[in-house]
Amino acid sequence: MSRAAVAFPGRGSYTAGSLGSLPGAHPWVRRAEELRSTAGLPSLVEIDSAEAFHPAIHQRASNAWPLTFLCSLLDAERIADDHEVVVVVASSTGWYTALAASGVLGFDDAFRLVQQMALAAEEPLPDGASGAELIYPLTNDAWQTDPARSAAIDAALATGTDDAGRALELGSFAVVGGTRDAVQRVASQLPEVMLGGRSFPLRLAGDDAWHTALRARSAAAAAERLGSLSWDRPNVTLVDGRGARFTPWSTDPEALAEQTLNGQANAPYDFARGLRVALREYAPDVVVLPGPGTSLGAACAQLIVAEGYRRLRSRAEFETAQAGSSPILLSMRR
Repeated sequence: MSRAAVAFPGRGSYTAGSLGSLPGAHPWVRRAEELRSTAGLPSLVEIDSAEAFHPAIHQRASNAWPLTFLCSLLDAERIADDHEVVVVVASSTGWYTALAASGVLGFDDAFRLVQQMALAAEEPLPDGASGAELIYPLTNDAWQTDPARSAAIDAALATGTDDAGRALELGSFAVVGGTRDAVQRVASQLPEVMLGGRSFPLRLAGDDAWHTALRARSAAAAAERLGSLSWDRPNVTLVDGRGARFTPWSTDPEALAEQTLNGQANAPYDFARGLRVALREYAPDVVVLPGPGTSLGAACAQLIVAEGYRRLRSRAEFETAQAGSSPILLSMRR
């Protein structure tokens, strides 16, 4: 049985291709439906089974985040049957799924956590401002890091106020979040880049400005509402966006709760750092990507190459290895 690192995707990963992902008869799905009904929220099964993808519905945080949570958790169940999971990492709100998958929180508590944080992400920003996000590449088509691009982001942020900041670090991409006006200002100052046939900076559909200081107030209020959650030690090592490890034998559940509820919602989340630690410290045979979608595929592939993991030091070498008998990156949705 191969030793696996599991990387859970976060917000923005549930897309049109994810429709029809939820098996309505599964106990977790049925329980989620009960919890949603009790909270006066619409059925996730009905949203997931829609004939067409409607961004105003499917990308709304209070729907998209729990949809992502359920899809990922269902995939994690299958992963555990086929692999020895030795370490778990996550991108952004995928951290909430990681807590459920590793036994830190029971299903009900984990679902309450992701739902409450999603509702907090829909609250108005300070002064009633609208949120926005953009993504910008930090590497070229050959997956070589271009330091000038990261410097350009920092320079654009330095010319404004505190209404925008780096929210998510993926290694090959950076996500900037903030108010709509601030993000537009940052975008206007970034050099246009063509990558994979797309033009960047690229405005994202999300508008929650999660992982920025603008979310401090709403995240704190959500944390207050979640004070009754029952926290435990994980049954497998978790690595967060700071590169900090929470192990089965040394984790302080209170510290883990504090970091989850009050530490990461209003601070940048560095997925790249978390995966680097997982690769260096646990040397997995494979990195497995739960759904929905394959949003972390490119980021994980480029981080593997940047690390020289398994002596793969270029895009060509990685793609050759992937096409061979022992690929290192496995996607549950491909």
